Amino acid sequence: MSMILSASVIRVRDGLPLSASTDYEQSTGMQECRKYFKMLSKKLAQLPDRCTLKTGRYNINFISSLGVSYMMLCTENYPNVLAFSFLDELQKEFITTYNMMKTNTAVRPYCFIEFDNFIQRTKQRYNNPRSLSTKINLSDMQMEIKLRPPYQIPMCELGSANGVTSAFSVDYKGAGKISSAHQRLEPATLSGIVAFILSLLCGALNLIRGFHAIESLLQCYLLVYYTGWRNVKSFLTFGLICLCNMYLYELRNLWQLFFHVTVGAFVTLQIWLRQAQSKAPDYDV
Repeated sequence: MSMILSASVIRVRDGLPLSASTDYEQSTGMQECRKYFKMLSKKLAQLPDRCTLKTGRYNINFISSLGVSYMMLCTENYPNVLAFSFLDELQKEFITTYNMMKTNTAVRPYCFIEFDNFIQRTKQRYNNPRSLSTKINLSDMQMEIKLRPPYQIPMCELGSANGVTSAFSVDYKGAGKISSAHQRLEPATLSGIVAFILSLLCGALNLIRGFHAIESLLQCYLLVYYTGWRNVKSFLTFGLICLCNMYLYELRNLWQLFFHVTVGAFVTLQIWLRQAQSKAPDYDV
């Protein structure tokens, strides 16, 4: 019998489960699929926004939008159009019910567990296609899937459910450290955005002086992207700003010097405050 077995709502950036259905079966195949759920949840940021993973007797489908992914497990013969229509309904309801601020600041797993009620009701509807066909129009979803079919994740790329690293996985070193090439920074704050704009303004004012504009642009880069020795680079860049302003002492008044040095110090502080995100916990999704 073709049917939807479970569904989860997961934050893309770190794999934090926000809500999930609670009716997992305990068969060996289902337990194996739960491991695939975990593996996929850690890689959502590196995958397209619509994907399918075939795991033998079961399929895992998911869509991602606005930093949240909607994932479901169904039997292999469950129609694609119904699967992605189901996910689309979850997405619309979740976006309507919760704003991005809540999802971005959530810190506890399953903090939107009340959304499980909607997941359960929708799952029951989609597991009864006869009554469902009279309530929704699937033509738009059929056309969308035809024009932009979901990306089929090859099992060889994903690796095994026992933890083999996949071709597109994040690089983990030693005891779970994330390589700097894939490290993410914490979400930007309002003060960080202001610092970025002020640094760009200083760079624009210094553009006519050639080299002197480089340190402002470097500060912008360090504020946005993670690099090795990031804090050290930021302090060295601030020192360079001070030296350049000393060099231009006779060409600028005190207010201009104060503005450039103060902005440089403020941006350096924001770079220091915006730390890298820690490794995503191994949530039981």
